[in-house]
This record gives sequence, structure tokens and C-alpha cells, in this order.
Amino acid sequence: MTQMATDHTAVDELGSRYQLTAADRCDSCGAQAYVRVTMASGELLFCAHHGAKVKDKLQPTAVEWLDESSRLHQD
Repeated sequence: MTQMATDHTAVDELGSRYQLTAADRCDSCGAQAYVRVTMASGELLFCAHHGAKVKDKLQPTAVEWLDESSRLHQD
């Protein structure tokens, strides 16, 4: 089971933190993914735009919602 840390990075069972990388691509458009949605049936990756677009529809049934779109605004 993955939990959210206070700085919005995910923490797995062993306590290690991970972030989405440039290799993670949006399932809708292929841009860099900043949102990882874990559903009961599997995982979806979205760019910030598409993540915001599907949030209201998917978040109520998501097992986990990891949103790292705030990294877009970091210096």
C-alpha cells in the first residue's frame, strides 16, 4: 500500500519515496506525467492538464491519487 507523505511524494511499504520522472508519460497525450492514478483495475498516468480534466470523474473511485503538478511551479 502506498501512502502520501506530507510533501506530496508517495511512500511505499518500506518507507522509500518516489516521484514521477520524465520517463513517465501521459496516457492521453504523451506529455510528461505529473499525476498517477491507481485504480482497482490498474494505474493511469496523466499530464497536469489531463489530470485536472479527469479528476472529478476518477478521484472518487481511485485507490490512490498522486498529484505532483506543483513541481511545474518550482524554481
